[in-house]
Amino acid sequence: METINIALFPTIKFNYMNRFRSLILLVCGVLSWLGFQSCEQEKKQETKPNIIYILADDLGYGDLSCLNKESKIQTPNLDALASQAVVFTDAHTSSAVCTPTRYGILTGRYNWRSTLKKGALTGFQKNIITSERSTVADLLKKQDYETACIGKWHLGWEWNNVEAGDDKIDFSKPIKNGPISCGFDYFYGFCGSLDMPPYVWVENEQPTMVPIKGIAGHRKTKYGWWRDGICSDDFKHEEVLTEMTKRATNYIAEKANGEKAFFLYFPLSAPHTPILPSDEFKGKSGLDSPYADFVLMVDWVVGEITEIVTKQGIVDNTIIVFTSDNGCSPEANFKILAKKNHNPNYNFRGHKGDIFEGGHRVPFFVSWPAKIKQSVSDRLISTTDFYASLADLLNVPMKDNEGEDSFSMLKALGLKSNYAQRKSMVMHSGGGEFAYRKGDWKACFCPGSGGWSYPHPSKDKDIIATLPKVQLYCLKDDIAERKNLQDELPDLVEEFRDQLGSIITCGRSTMGEVQKNDGPEYWEQLKFLKEKEY
Repeated sequence: METINIALFPTIKFNYMNRFRSLILLVCGVLSWLGFQSCEQEKKQETKPNIIYILADDLGYGDLSCLNKESKIQTPNLDALASQAVVFTDAHTSSAVCTPTRYGILTGRYNWRSTLKKGALTGFQKNIITSERSTVADLLKKQDYETACIGKWHLGWEWNNVEAGDDKIDFSKPIKNGPISCGFDYFYGFCGSLDMPPYVWVENEQPTMVPIKGIAGHRKTKYGWWRDGICSDDFKHEEVLTEMTKRATNYIAEKANGEKAFFLYFPLSAPHTPILPSDEFKGKSGLDSPYADFVLMVDWVVGEITEIVTKQGIVDNTIIVFTSDNGCSPEANFKILAKKNHNPNYNFRGHKGDIFEGGHRVPFFVSWPAKIKQSVSDRLISTTDFYASLADLLNVPMKDNEGEDSFSMLKALGLKSNYAQRKSMVMHSGGGEFAYRKGDWKACFCPGSGGWSYPHPSKDKDIIATLPKVQLYCLKDDIAERKNLQDELPDLVEEFRDQLGSIITCGRSTMGEVQKNDGPEYWEQLKFLKEKEY
């Protein structure tokens, strides 16, 4: 027998056989421990991030104090989010109005490729996302995510018996072809904008209450109006934003730290009309502006989301995207705000509905503390880029008929990317007019605003008739789009006309097989293509 003294341990007597056996056990134990650690590390690396996409409604770029140093509205919660995010200063919606932008976010496809060639839907129209079209929710669901949409849908669905007329809808029956059909496991929200009937909550596919009364349009103030229509007893306009926020935070609390990662698409109803800040926020901005007060309420909503994410301990592994569906609407009352030296659309020309920058350049933040360092990026991005960015992040190949106009943002976020980066972009006005952007240059293929501001396509026809049919601006030198250079650079105009024409007719702006647009191959707003054959 041999005795061996081992420091820090009692004296142990070994014979040679026991020593050998102990050594083997020790080696196995170490290897087992290393294997366990390796598996745990692999498991951590494979953990998918939670994703929260907050979409404000008609919020202007200039409303945020972190983007506009001269903003008279202080947005502390949005500023805090921006302080840990990549802040994009050249981000654009694919359209200058509501429905089309939402289509682009969820499908990664330019909105005008759908059957909706201009304008937005009402609360009674069918879904413009076709059954074979893949959405962001479909993509994530296939990657074992739990998916939810809470808030304003505004992409259409089918009310029961709506074919017989709006007044014949059977609200006791489920809807069809809504968010659940588009890949969402859970939905709680309403059909259109908050000023569009019917005013009925729907949970998953079932209206929460059968409305038994109509409600007259509320027009006590120029801010708080909505259209006449049917309204259920549990739908109170003044409480909608608060109710949505409560539902969203409850969802996050329920799904946080679960077995699956979650995706929450959270399209807000504010600060779109009716502009209805709660009592807590009335007058809080000090600008004598219900709109400014409502923006502060949007900021509060963002604070509620970030607070519950922090409380649940999932900050590091949660991606939060914040943006708006278009520029600020004139319903905000620009004259009142101008008296306080506040411009919701910053120093951009135009507003919601327009082909000008004020119609579609929006705030856009992406936060992911575990992976993304705070920075400011001037990279050109579109709201259609969400689809490809997620596919890139999760290493999912995209089919030719998926995300045809979606480019990855990952490089701009400081992350590894296997997808192509965006080099140009197509923008679209509420009136269906087109603009094409590449580098510092932007060509608008219409003589006026293409939307609601001056020169208005129908109100200012005499002026429109005297203007060049194309507008060309160098945004680097002329962000306000005041100096039309189309006469000076006709070759560039034609180059852009050709490139835009190819993007439209090829059914995609990314590489891949040619695809077909929905609806007619040629429609009214493609006037700029009439001179050429494609």
